[in-house]
Amino acid sequence: MHRKRRNLAREEMNNSKGILIPIGGNEDKGESEIAGLEFISEGILWHVVNESGGVNAKIIVVPTASSIPDEVGEIYLDAFDKLGCKNVSIANITASSQCETDELLGDFADANCVMFSGGDQSRIASIIGQTSLHELLHKKFKNEVFVIAGTSAGAMMMADEMIAGGSSKEALLKGAVTMSKGLGLIPNLVIDTHFIKRGRFGRLAEAVAIHPKILGIGLAEDTGIVIKNCNEFKIIGSGMVIIMDASHLTHNAHEELKDGTPMSMSNLTTHILANGDQFTLNDRKIVVLPIEGEFV
Repeated sequence: MHRKRRNLAREEMNNSKGILIPIGGNEDKGESEIAGLEFISEGILWHVVNESGGVNAKIIVVPTASSIPDEVGEIYLDAFDKLGCKNVSIANITASSQCETDELLGDFADANCVMFSGGDQSRIASIIGQTSLHELLHKKFKNEVFVIAGTSAGAMMMADEMIAGGSSKEALLKGAVTMSKGLGLIPNLVIDTHFIKRGRFGRLAEAVAIHPKILGIGLAEDTGIVIKNCNEFKIIGSGMVIIMDASHLTHNAHEELKDGTPMSMSNLTTHILANGDQFTLNDRKIVVLPIEGEFV
């Protein structure tokens, strides 16, 4: 059954109408007097609301990944209230059995947006993965203009291949990264978050060394991507997105090395993108937003 559902999920990704918004964590929630972008008109959560259909959209916040779900839920209720949202609720899912109830499934069936909080991405995958709610999210994502947003752990779990853990201190040593399965909402990606602040270059590099056919996405804090058609990427937020493309590697020692051994890779293509820049997954084409006054 699990394999059948996963194969179905891969087929549904083609021509999906839904929108993914992975976020690097610590996005502006309207609490700071000094923010990188105007919270009400340019901030990450403003984009989430805008893509969901505006302030009347039904938004469900899922703090399953968090160890303090009640506190996290209240923070998001307050943030979305500042943006003028009228229909936001919290679904604190702590057991897979909840994902099979008619009441919860009916609530999610009517939603325009689901927002996953940060915390432990493996909790989302283990509690929600391979349940009726997981299946419902895939179906809505394929057939409706439905937004699935997630910050930190909530972003990392979106892809099929998910970083489950790994120490930045042991970066670029084989075995420093632990991989697992996410919810499989988008193919051919692996996502890491808090990328700049926590120095996670090495663990994303190992992730793409393990899976060189997929693209590595490193998201800085208060930075995200609006992904449409599982192909069209647009950078939002105040920080940077680092893209690692291992498709043209001429050397990859990962399979040959013992755990704890320093890795070597050659011709790992890396892009650094910022607010407004665009990228397409299928042909891996970069479009950089011109700076005002820049010579062309």
